[in-house]
Amino acid sequence: MARHWVFFFCLLAPCGASAATYLDELVARSRELRLAERSEWHRLMHYVPNLVAPGVHSLADASRFFLAPDGKTDPQSELEATLAAFFSDTQETQEVQNAQCAFIARYHWLDRQLAFDGARMRSQPCKRFDDWHKALNPQGVTLIFPAAYLNNPASMYGHTLLRVDAKDQDETTRLLAYSINFTANTDARGGVAFTIKALIGSYPGTFSIMPYYLKVREYSDLENRDIWEYELNLSPEEIDRLLMHAWELGPIHFDYYFFDENCAYHLLALLEAARPDLKLTEAFRWWAIPSDTVREVVKQKGFVKSTLFRPSNATVIRHRLELMSPEEQALAGSLARGLVSEAAPAFTTLSPPAQARVLEVSYDYLSYLRATGSSPVEDPAALSRSILFARSRVGAGADDPPVPAPQARPDQGHGTSRIAVGGGRREGANFVELRVRPTYHDLMDPDEGYVPGAQIQYLDFAVRDYSGVIGARVEEITPVSLISISPRNEFFEALSWKLDVSWARRRLADGSEPLVFGVHGGPGVAWTLPDTLRSKNMVYAFLDSTLQVDTRLENNYALGAGPGIGALIDLTSRWRAEPYARAQWFFAGDTDTPWAAGLRLRYTLEREWALRLDLSRERQEKQAWNTVLLSLHHYF
Repeated sequence: MARHWVFFFCLLAPCGASAATYLDELVARSRELRLAERSEWHRLMHYVPNLVAPGVHSLADASRFFLAPDGKTDPQSELEATLAAFFSDTQETQEVQNAQCAFIARYHWLDRQLAFDGARMRSQPCKRFDDWHKALNPQGVTLIFPAAYLNNPASMYGHTLLRVDAKDQDETTRLLAYSINFTANTDARGGVAFTIKALIGSYPGTFSIMPYYLKVREYSDLENRDIWEYELNLSPEEIDRLLMHAWELGPIHFDYYFFDENCAYHLLALLEAARPDLKLTEAFRWWAIPSDTVREVVKQKGFVKSTLFRPSNATVIRHRLELMSPEEQALAGSLARGLVSEAAPAFTTLSPPAQARVLEVSYDYLSYLRATGSSPVEDPAALSRSILFARSRVGAGADDPPVPAPQARPDQGHGTSRIAVGGGRREGANFVELRVRPTYHDLMDPDEGYVPGAQIQYLDFAVRDYSGVIGARVEEITPVSLISISPRNEFFEALSWKLDVSWARRRLADGSEPLVFGVHGGPGVAWTLPDTLRSKNMVYAFLDSTLQVDTRLENNYALGAGPGIGALIDLTSRWRAEPYARAQWFFAGDTDTPWAAGLRLRYTLEREWALRLDLSRERQEKQAWNTVLLSLHHYF
């Protein structure tokens, strides 16, 4: 086999006559050391165990990543083909690389294990990699976690990337560093088509490297996402291994899967290549939630050196508005919209520090409006210059305190999976309930480490046993439940929305309660209570539409719409209450006017445990009933 490979590669580029003999020696030594079974080789090749059959397969899906025809599934064959490829004398150009350079991480690892003889296998110069590495000037690596953003399906769980920190940079110049990112290679970033294709792996996922400040601008300015930075404790040798592997993955694609083979998973694999004794990806065979992968990184003893919170532009604006009087807030908004100038009496009568604060906030808010494409003036650039010029004439500084970091980081929130057991009573019948949710967070879960007002649930499943009355039955199956409650004010006119796809029990006229498929959702609005910009207490209102489909419904369907209102109120740091009411008018198909009202209460016992009490009254098909449910929830 070894001579076969060296003969093949020598056809592509001339090799010395002794190459085959030396290759045989290297292959024999590699087999003796069982290098193809080592975790380092498997990390570099992205091998994972097969689910059913014995053996492994690589997650890489680009044929150019493999030098052996069966390299995707045969580690030994790929290792021998790689050794043979290193004998090539192909000269590097801008279009072509020698195998030693194209697979530079493999080359350096095999060199350390086998101690290549430079007289028998010449070491090739890799100028393109050396220039790239020199430009990066690496000193450290930081894991970046932009918070979840529900308005973009690609980032509704958050996102992770790596920043390469240069030797000549400090905290004030980190924005000039470069970042390593893994994303689906498509121009689409939203919509149903993107979601479906990402779920079934129809997009190629690729690594890219780009200036970090561009990613910060994308996340913090355009998407209003706060960013957490986790500085990693990697040695210079480990940093070099990470960059070597990132280099050889540059032209390689992996099939992108939204739930498992996503940005978070593949960045963990990159870290494992840097430090092969890490076992970061083993916990994510079925799905990889970015916040869970960050939590796994933090769990590695001594792996995280420090953390830093980088607030988004919107968070900075909200914080500074809180420090201003209502009059100053109104003035900052009017300046940013071009409704008044700095010559207005309302501005000139302010103290110099207040003038500085108003001008700075108005400039930041105008920048926010420009980034989101909603600037109300024809020439926002000219208005920005005017505000900056006015600020330059005010000698005093605002001297505002920095934005405080949230009490909990994303890795310190509750686990994204949940199981709940409880008991209750409905229409005079007692029941016990088991509920399982693989992922991720709902409105009544503790908010610490999560985005307030955001709900993302997949595959929520509930069964109840009504003892001798009805018996055991599936109560609800919810493949997808998304809610985004974004409070509005005079500065941020956010739109709330919801979408729910489920099978749920519906009362029919004959008293039966079949499991009916339905799609439910619509737009909404929300406001904070009390009137503070950072309050978590909020009221909301939705205009909901519902489509139900089932053969037991009249005409096999029901189509309706109606309002829904409620509030999320944190009574204390542990207690949350959600009073709600909703009604639907089913005007087509199986007509009815159902309604429901109730109160949900949650008490947090500790980070991974909570108690809930659900009280409700519902009416369907002119029949009304009460339900009480007390349940214990465990997050993991």
